[in-house]
Amino acid sequence: MFPDRQRIAAGLLQELKELGEAEPRLLYRRVARYFPQLTNEDLSARSRDGRSVWRRRVQDAKALLMARGEVENRGRRWAITEKGRRRAEAEEMPIQLVLSALQEEGPAPSHEELQRMLAEIGRLLGKHAEVEAQRYDVAWKESPHAPRYSHVFEVQVHGRLESALAKLKQAHDAQRSRPFLVMADTRGVWQVQEALAPYLAGPFHEIASVTQVLTAEEVVRLYRALSSVAALLKRLQDG
Repeated sequence: MFPDRQRIAAGLLQELKELGEAEPRLLYRRVARYFPQLTNEDLSARSRDGRSVWRRRVQDAKALLMARGEVENRGRRWAITEKGRRRAEAEEMPIQLVLSALQEEGPAPSHEELQRMLAEIGRLLGKHAEVEAQRYDVAWKESPHAPRYSHVFEVQVHGRLESALAKLKQAHDAQRSRPFLVMADTRGVWQVQEALAPYLAGPFHEIASVTQVLTAEEVVRLYRALSSVAALLKRLQDG
């Protein structure tokens, strides 16, 4: 669920207090940190006219701050006014409490932890899952004796993105496996897709329409959700 305009405006004002002025595309990302309830689906949601719902809400909050005289335009950048700075300083403590809570969530999962979670997700869904299967980070089969991998995952933490995409392309070409690229960074899924666009429009265009992109956060959320109902899933599958 999206926060209301007043709360988004408070976060936006705090960011502008720190930056002075900034381009909107930077602020969209930074303001999202204040609202841990936002999912990647929320941040990538589009309205009927194709515009980002989250960006539009931040723009609405900025319009509210402009009406108060706390934010102004400087060319294509948004800037805080002296009136806005005074208000931001008065509201700083509650915002810092929110950020402290976010920082206590712990470090991002490692490559090996993401592999383990992907394998366990597969098993919970009734698949035969393997880690470091042939040359792939994680692969699923419908059963241990199935002749092909139905799903193949590459986890991108470090290293060359081209290498991960090449492995996914090979799996799709050889076995028609469904390719999944897991990006282990803090960006939202729509930002990851923007970064991948040059690759999927170029040398890997043949798998552009079938490659699914997941973030580490999505993998963790799915793992936790399925683990919480593991016993029920087993009963359904055994039955």
